[in-house]
Amino acid sequence: MKIQIEGSVSKGWMAKELGVRFDHDYYFDPQHRHRIDRACNEHLQNLQNDLGLFFTESNLGRKEFYDSNQVIVGGIQPNMIVGMLLGAELIPTDDADADISEKCLQGIEPDQLPDPQTLLSHELITLFDKQIESYLDNSQENLCPIPPFFWDRSGRAAVHGVMTSGLKFLGDEFFINMMVEPERCHHLLTWICEISSLLVAHYSELARLPITGVHIGECASCMVDVDHFRKFVVPYASMLGEQLGPVRFHSCGQSSHLLEACKEISNLQSLDVGGETSVGQIREIFGHDFPISIAPLVEEMTSDDSSDLLQWFHRIAEENNAGNLTIAYHLESHYNLENIKALHRAVETF
Repeated sequence: MKIQIEGSVSKGWMAKELGVRFDHDYYFDPQHRHRIDRACNEHLQNLQNDLGLFFTESNLGRKEFYDSNQVIVGGIQPNMIVGMLLGAELIPTDDADADISEKCLQGIEPDQLPDPQTLLSHELITLFDKQIESYLDNSQENLCPIPPFFWDRSGRAAVHGVMTSGLKFLGDEFFINMMVEPERCHHLLTWICEISSLLVAHYSELARLPITGVHIGECASCMVDVDHFRKFVVPYASMLGEQLGPVRFHSCGQSSHLLEACKEISNLQSLDVGGETSVGQIREIFGHDFPISIAPLVEEMTSDDSSDLLQWFHRIAEENNAGNLTIAYHLESHYNLENIKALHRAVETF
């Protein structure tokens, strides 16, 4: 089986290359966003067509499902939308990804969390609802809305994992609570699962986009040991898999110590891991045909020399043993494009 390689492009790279700005209007004016997204992808088609680059959020949208007529509505990172429903403020940055104000749940007791159903009437949700409906009701424009929690027409939803969201909403206090107040954590994590599933289902129905699976971005999971992973990640990732469909599970960084526990996630379909994670170990646990996506190491993408990056590729390619593997990178403004071209050549000739 041939190894695949795919590259997405960051806002920082596009801002530097094309001079576009990712301001407040980019996130809240779908027509404005559509013009920028389309211009970015047309520029990439003309400039770097040999690399097949695609402008989208890291690990989320896929070029094979992209249509230049798609209009992304509410295209904000999943746990940032949930955070905004809890009172956080969106903080755009013209030449980088947006963020939200910190620790939006600090000082709020778990039993004070709002009923997820009531949040469907939150002004943010109703704003996105109206924008989607305006495109569905106006077929003359031939534009197709992509709702929040989706990034293309494939139907694969995207949510952040509960641990990563807990850390986003509470900061380091969340990890402390895992140790000293585990039930408090479980109450919050259950709520995050409920609101995530509810919003994905809501937007699937509204935009007439059937759910085909879910990407769970559990970025912070590599920071904990396997016991805490089993207690605070596996049950909730399983809940999302049972409710939303086949799971693509993402963990940043070195995640080899979590692989046996990952096998316990219900409806797990594929893994998306950091470049230090053992591909050989994944193959031993999950088998030859199990889909793996792996990201090259940042320091090797930024290096003045491609030798370390190519050495990394040949090592993981050998470990993969002709299995179902994709090298997936997200081009940042400080990456060395020559290294990326060298990586593409190595993959294509392997």
